Amino acid sequence: MASTPTLFAPASGFGRAAIAVIRLTGSACEPLLRALAGTCPPPRRLSLRTLRDPDTGEILDRALVAWLPGPATYTGEDMAELHLHGGLAVRAGVIRALSAFPGCRAAEPGAFTRRAVDHGRLGLTEAEGIGDLIDAETEAQRRQALRQLDGALGRQVAEWRARAIECLAGAEAALDFSDEGDVDAAGLDAALLGKASALRDEIAAALRDDRRGERLREGFCVVLAGPPNAGKSTLLNALSRREAAIVSDIPGTTRDAIEVRCDLGGLPILLVDTAGLRETEDRVEAEGIRRTRARMASADLVLHLSAADEPARERPDGGPRGLLVTTKADLAEAGGAGLAVSAVTGWGLDHLLDAIEARARADLGGGDALITRERHRDALTRCVASLDRVAAGAPLPELVAEDLRLAVRALGEVGGHVGVEEMLDRLFAGFCIGK
Repeated sequence: MASTPTLFAPASGFGRAAIAVIRLTGSACEPLLRALAGTCPPPRRLSLRTLRDPDTGEILDRALVAWLPGPATYTGEDMAELHLHGGLAVRAGVIRALSAFPGCRAAEPGAFTRRAVDHGRLGLTEAEGIGDLIDAETEAQRRQALRQLDGALGRQVAEWRARAIECLAGAEAALDFSDEGDVDAAGLDAALLGKASALRDEIAAALRDDRRGERLREGFCVVLAGPPNAGKSTLLNALSRREAAIVSDIPGTTRDAIEVRCDLGGLPILLVDTAGLRETEDRVEAEGIRRTRARMASADLVLHLSAADEPARERPDGGPRGLLVTTKADLAEAGGAGLAVSAVTGWGLDHLLDAIEARARADLGGGDALITRERHRDALTRCVASLDRVAAGAPLPELVAEDLRLAVRALGEVGGHVGVEEMLDRLFAGFCIGK
């Protein structure tokens, strides 16, 4: 059986920098350090060493070296870190030397975290928390990711799964010993159904969270909608404080959605400029309008824009996911319902941002959602469906046991107890190299 290769990868950003950190994990870390630095430094201390190419003896750098023997490491294996000078040539030279060392190769994205999962240092949901923490752009996303990394979901799912296994054990015992007098099948069934119903109710309550966790990861979507020349692109540029969209007085300039991400009060906001809503014979513009209506249907908040200098026209009811906004307030007296703003002078923009933030904060909550990914929701939904059938009282005890097995399996998918390889492949495909 082939030995597991030792992996290396830059753990700091690419490009010119003061310091570049290269991480290593695997059984060859100690001999590799001896080959590069002459000696292996004391464990868990940064030591200054001269790094040399093992093949030519050429000096590569004067660097700080850390030797981290396993299993008390991030991956559960022997690890090492090389803190190099951050020049491109220095890093390239060290990477060439590492690549030439027997049993050593460059890591793929997420390979370090995958080994941590494989060696039991992290659970699958904690690993997902690391991915979310790396991608976090706002304070709310950071807090949610840290809760996942701390094991909030993993602990809860483990507790649910233990209870489901207890129910399954009771169901199987009832099947195995149904003909023996010391087993009260009727009482056992009643107790089992009660436990399954309570478990189902708890998981179902967690699912009734209005998808706050997923929405916080992806960003609170705000769509700017309205007729052509209502000032959507100008307002998008003003809110994002950059020239993200082309501004023109020619109707129909915007034909596809333009997205801008921003941080508003620590919450992730996705602003979407869209094609103007009107009747048109232009097939390209008509496709843009169709996409606009689709984005409006899926948005968390729709800003229904109309210009103050345009003739009054029928405006949609804001509704629970809508907000009426009158633009170009500097050109005419703005009246009627909704907020009045001027993207040119900045008048009213603070009130609009406050309104968006208030809606986002009410919808997303404080980042305390338990479920943060679609795969969590899918597995828990299947678990609830199985427990629903159990609680309803299946006509055959064999069906009860099978539904409980399905519930246990669905919970195991969340925590990574089953089907882990495929889930790991999908998860780590989006990770950074060196993590």
